[in-house]
Amino acid sequence: MTTEPTLWVIVGATGTGKSETSLALAEELGRRGRHAEIINADAMQLYRGMDIGTAKLPERERRGVPHHLLDVLAVTEEAAVATYQPAARAAIAEAQARGAEAILVGGSGLYVSSAIYDFQFPPRDAGRRAALEAEAAEQGVGVLFQRLRALDPATAARIDPANERRVIRALEVVESGSAGHGAALPDRPVLWHPRTRIIGRRMPREDLVARLDARVERMWEDGLLGEVETLRADGIERGVTARRAIGYAQALAQLAGELSENEAIAQTQALTRRYARRQVSWFRRYVGVHWLEPDDDAARMLDR
Repeated sequence: MTTEPTLWVIVGATGTGKSETSLALAEELGRRGRHAEIINADAMQLYRGMDIGTAKLPERERRGVPHHLLDVLAVTEEAAVATYQPAARAAIAEAQARGAEAILVGGSGLYVSSAIYDFQFPPRDAGRRAALEAEAAEQGVGVLFQRLRALDPATAARIDPANERRVIRALEVVESGSAGHGAALPDRPVLWHPRTRIIGRRMPREDLVARLDARVERMWEDGLLGEVETLRADGIERGVTARRAIGYAQALAQLAGELSENEAIAQTQALTRRYARRQVSWFRRYVGVHWLEPDDDAARMLDR
């Protein structure tokens, strides 16, 4: 087996067991004499203190495997894929410089794509973005999405109409006269790292739905409201991205008396199922993925 470093990439919908798979892969590599380090590609796990609602693996459960790009942002800071890309690639390069195999793991499709593919970002226009944000606040994101669909239907088809940040960014780009938008996987993506192996986790939809619904209920049982109370003191309500995270937005609404607990849980379950469907669609377009079924193990990944 070659000693040249490999970039391992583990993708899939939320709840399919990517974290466990990354640890199993790291341990199997270790048994074969190849040290491994894990790099996070989940946008919300970048935030300090957002643990329960993001299913962030506690340090005590990381089995001694080094993890990178966890807890690097305050909840008042904005998570941006254009910032994540160089950070992830630096973490990959540094791990490999230490003689380790790098394992990139996460379900944030745009973040994963930015790290593993030759992914270029159009320039930003702060003034135009501020104007679009004001327009969204006044008229709603639906108006902006309709304009985007008229101007750039291909990009609009790839963006969730309810994702205000993505819609605004797409309009910022197209109205600035730039071709293409950084919120979509290129039609013919080129790998950034010459030795990349992409592993996909999947399971039958009915099993995944049941698993996700149960996980949301456990989030509340495990103390999500208390976690969000602490994050309020840290300024999460001033954050651009953190306060909108699935589960956190609903917990904030519950604390504000806008939702009952049952309503907050039900809304989080519905949004999580919807997010999982988008993840499945996104990663299905990746070429050359080695898809693993629920019972497949790390050894099979290495022996393919």
